[in-house]
Amino acid sequence: MKTVGIVAEFNPFHNGHARFIEHLRDPLGPVHATHIVAVMSGNFVQRGEPAILSKYDRVKAALAGGVDLVIELPTPWVLQSAEHFAKGSISLLNALQVVDILAFGSECGDTEILNKVSQTMQTDKYQSLLRYHIPGGISYAQAQQKALEEILGTKTASILEQPNNTLGIEYLKALHDLNSSIQFYTKKREGVEHDSQKPLGDLASASYIRNLLRENHYVNALPFIPGETRDILNEAIKEGFCPSSIENSERALLYKLRQMSPEDFLNFPGISEGLENRFYEAVQKSATVKELLDTCKTKRYPLTRLQRILWCAYLDISKKDTKGLPPYIRPLGATEVGMDLLRLAKKKGCTLPVISRVSKVGELDDNGKQIWEIEKRTSDLYGLTLPTPSLCNLEYTKGIIKINSTLYKMTKKKKRIKRTIRFILAFLCCATPDRNLSKLC
Repeated sequence: MKTVGIVAEFNPFHNGHARFIEHLRDPLGPVHATHIVAVMSGNFVQRGEPAILSKYDRVKAALAGGVDLVIELPTPWVLQSAEHFAKGSISLLNALQVVDILAFGSECGDTEILNKVSQTMQTDKYQSLLRYHIPGGISYAQAQQKALEEILGTKTASILEQPNNTLGIEYLKALHDLNSSIQFYTKKREGVEHDSQKPLGDLASASYIRNLLRENHYVNALPFIPGETRDILNEAIKEGFCPSSIENSERALLYKLRQMSPEDFLNFPGISEGLENRFYEAVQKSATVKELLDTCKTKRYPLTRLQRILWCAYLDISKKDTKGLPPYIRPLGATEVGMDLLRLAKKKGCTLPVISRVSKVGELDDNGKQIWEIEKRTSDLYGLTLPTPSLCNLEYTKGIIKINSTLYKMTKKKKRIKRTIRFILAFLCCATPDRNLSKLC
């Protein structure tokens, strides 16, 4: 038995995700996972925006794509920098006590370099250099790279220019900080670059696919997503639950922000060094969210940071809500193998309470209950970003999504056979003058 943990947003689940999971499960591959656990963002994602598809639909796609168990990273840790996002995610995998290997994609695909950089970034010398560069009017990411250049040189430090490398380094730092026994494996990212707007074959970045969906080009997105995800997306679009859009809740968001003082903004994560005044002034001058963000954006304050602050303010997520680590494990979906894994985690001494039923919330401490209330509020307000607003209290009515993997694989095989038969019949209808065949098509 070998359990592999991954951190993902599946926003949405696409061919790249499917191939990564197949790679991890390959019996002749370097990992050969028998079980896969995913820590997934909920209804909002780390870049600071609502997920294109609800967390429940994204869980269905992940389970259909080969994941055994999906657990949720609470929103206060989602809407944070890469460092806090990574540490919150790794803490959940570590708490399960059943994960053997952390697997992630990176642009460099080199475990030695990533490990060397992560260890360097935890030294006193690096921290001292970082503090020196931060006041220089540059972004935190640029200060990190300058500090690293002075120790390891320009070539090695340049890996911080690529987002998956950076996130991978934060995963390794988190494993160290948590004194975790989980090993790690990275696969070199192939195909398209992160956020690329040019597909390659049947691979495309998640942002490219999201843009197609938000521009109502659903058909154009089909080549880049697995068949099961297509079915889930198609159903959600028909029901008006996809794609999400900031514009759908823009006035509600601006209404909330216009009631705030500069002191109110100080309470939210990511606000420091007078940014609260800049945000407050931008709110007074802006009629749209885009205007607000464009007014605030500078080299020092990148767009993703500002977007995270925006949603933390709207969702009432304060700095105190992000202290420490996630206080519970909430399974969102599982196969029967995943449910077995949850039971094994409890036997092995899982270090966090597992909220498999709403009734378990009452057993949480005050901090845990506060985070649960934030998730409920987040779910309710996420519903306003959809074309057809969803109802409130879904956190209380949605249980763990379960699928029978054996039955699912059989159904999947039958669907492939039916699609092949339909294709052959359609070809025959076009290729033969015998019009009686058209009755079969």
